[in-house]
Amino acid sequence: MGASYDRISEDIKSFIEEQQMFFVATAAREGRVNVSPKGLDCLRVLGPNRVAWANGTGSTNETAAHVLDSPRMTLMFCAFEGQPKILRVYGNARTLHEGDDDWDELHALCGSLSGARNIFDITVDLVTSTCGFGVPLYEFQEQRTLLPSWTSKRSAETLRAYREEKNQFNIDGLPTGLPISR
Repeated sequence: MGASYDRISEDIKSFIEEQQMFFVATAAREGRVNVSPKGLDCLRVLGPNRVAWANGTGSTNETAAHVLDSPRMTLMFCAFEGQPKILRVYGNARTLHEGDDDWDELHALCGSLSGARNIFDITVDLVTSTCGFGVPLYEFQEQRTLLPSWTSKRSAETLRAYREEKNQFNIDGLPTGLPISR
């Protein structure tokens, strides 16, 4: 049932693009493992061994702290509609922040997520596919608009201040690498 690949084929890319959400898993060398659901059309397959996704402003910044300590990242996609399938994309990520060289290009490619605080650029080294027989069926209704609405009501300065207060360290006290504007 399971299969492994060293790249993202066109079929796999199509499957990824059809999904309304995905999950991100990261871990530092020590401390807690983080798994986080993502949506809002923020991910793009940029090539057979490259994926990038924009991360919105939130109350924690676990992924950035983990990638700063250890670049390993796993993305998981589940078919909640249609044929059962689970797809995992493994690789090493680098974190970009606004002002970094590739930020503008990748931010535009990743759907220009309002209030994005990081972009993760992943070099993919393994893709696995498994059956997904135990994944329940759900019907997609719509993406939530709360995060884009929340960020659109704030100025760039207000968002920066929020991030500086809430997103400089993760729950284990590790730095996130988020630039400070002082």
